[in-house]
Amino acid sequence: MTAENVCAIRGAITVEENTVDAIKRAVPELLDKIQSENQLGVNSIISAFFTLTTDLDAGFPAAAARQLQGWEAVPMLCASEVSVPGGLPMCIRVMIHCSMSKKEVKHVYLRGARSLRPDL
Repeated sequence: MTAENVCAIRGAITVEENTVDAIKRAVPELLDKIQSENQLGVNSIISAFFTLTTDLDAGFPAAAARQLQGWEAVPMLCASEVSVPGGLPMCIRVMIHCSMSKKEVKHVYLRGARSLRPDL
């Protein structure tokens, strides 16, 4: 793998409530959409870094991701997002590092997180 084919794909999704079930439903939805939009196989994923807004503490996004086929071997980390007044609440963000031959990536923002990137 060379630096020319390593990329980072960003994504985010909001949830309606701070529950394990809400997080377990949202994370696969986001990751599936990122993979399909970028034609990204799980074997091309190097790592994933998740953040959650401070109002979400019911579960780990990485635990939800590990339930997906092939994701159990992906190195993942979770952290709290910086709490900024007026920031989007109830939001899970991810940065996926991957190896891809194509140069253009498609970042994915779902549900209320679309407001984070109106340019996309």
